[in-house]
Amino acid sequence: MIDPKRDLDAVHEATERLLTAAASLDNAATSGPSRLPGWTRGHVLAHLARNADALVNVLEGRPMYESAAAREADIERDAPRALTEQLADLRASADRIQAAGERDTDWSRTVELRNGVTDSASRLPFRRLVEVELHHVDLDIGYELEDLPKEFTERETDFLAQRFSGHADVPPTRILTDAGEWHTGGPGGTPVTVSGPAADVLGWLAGRRDGAALEVSGGLLPALPPL
Repeated sequence: MIDPKRDLDAVHEATERLLTAAASLDNAATSGPSRLPGWTRGHVLAHLARNADALVNVLEGRPMYESAAAREADIERDAPRALTEQLADLRASADRIQAAGERDTDWSRTVELRNGVTDSASRLPFRRLVEVELHHVDLDIGYELEDLPKEFTERETDFLAQRFSGHADVPPTRILTDAGEWHTGGPGGTPVTVSGPAADVLGWLAGRRDGAALEVSGGLLPALPPL
């Protein structure tokens, strides 16, 4: 069952971990490359701050972003800032989303995100948790997929398996980890079975690893559409 208040607590804890880790950087490291192609660590930090504000917009009934172009421009504008500015902005934006989530909210309502995607308001805190946890890994500062909380890894694996379920470009796929079993991909046919450590499976589903560490039977490792 989705518990948005509990997820808000998890967001706070994950944000504190990220801020503590990022505080050990310096300006040179902040301008260095992240694990995301074309993005520095400054881009990742700027994106996290602006994503928090975007989710506040959603919670308060406004469009998530003014436009796709404005979203990109804001990230490019904020990416080159000094580390102290990045961390202060990220903390302030985290406080804003925490405050918005703690106000009386109709978590049962449907909200609109980017590109016409809709979801229950109750899932927004978990969506923010995904941003914080995975982008902490993307910063490439010592936090790995193996360090993610076990519950988060299982929930995000479940979320991504649902996301690709029924997708015409993904063959029927059975996913096995030591935490459980999931089914995804299109209907019909004998499923490909993909198995391996939970962190490697999540890395493959989330586009963070190429799946080379996974075992595949019944076909080739499915190529997944970008998130």
